[in-house]
Amino acid sequence: MTARDEILANIRRSLGVTGQEEPRRQAVADRLSRPERGIVPARGQKNGAEAIATFRTYAEAVQTTVAVVSGPAQVPAEAARWLSANNLPARLRMGADARLAAMPWGATTLDVSHGPSAGADLNGVSHAFAGVTETGSLVLLSGPDNPTTINFLPDNHIVVLDSLDLVPALEDVWTRLRAEAGDDPLPRTVNMVTGPSRSGDIDRTIFLGAHGPRALHVIVIDRHATA
Repeated sequence: MTARDEILANIRRSLGVTGQEEPRRQAVADRLSRPERGIVPARGQKNGAEAIATFRTYAEAVQTTVAVVSGPAQVPAEAARWLSANNLPARLRMGADARLAAMPWGATTLDVSHGPSAGADLNGVSHAFAGVTETGSLVLLSGPDNPTTINFLPDNHIVVLDSLDLVPALEDVWTRLRAEAGDDPLPRTVNMVTGPSRSGDIDRTIFLGAHGPRALHVIVIDRHATA
């Protein structure tokens, strides 16, 4: 028995319960199935083009560059354009995400490799699980589809975000994640990324790329443009 077990056992004895009573177990199950929401800022409560514009405003405020395209087929060309405009090699690493794999990367001159990054990749591309309108944040899930190493090891990170995956607030991320997971386990890691990596620890000067990518480019697929 651990110290934690002993403490909980003592509490149960003082209350005259075992912790196995059905009403108590049902109360816990009901509470977990209906998590209460706190106060949510109104600024993220947008839809369509307005939600994209709001997300873009807050993302660009933290040194993220944002491009909006009208369909998945335009993503590779925009990625190639951004790399060229920043004088970066035409090479990208990505995971096994089926949405990324279905895009016409072969129509560009990009050299695309697959699998987790071992640290030698200058550029990486991932597909976001969600974007948070109120903060301009990206939500990235760990796993072979979008390896976490691609989020942090390359100097430059391109993230593809479907406009249908924009949610108003951080609380909505967890609601959606639980709903999609169902009875399956949740991802081991959920990364919330707001802008490129930065630190102000040294002489109170902001330094980009301190703990991860020094540049972050988001390509938003505007589904409403073709709806």
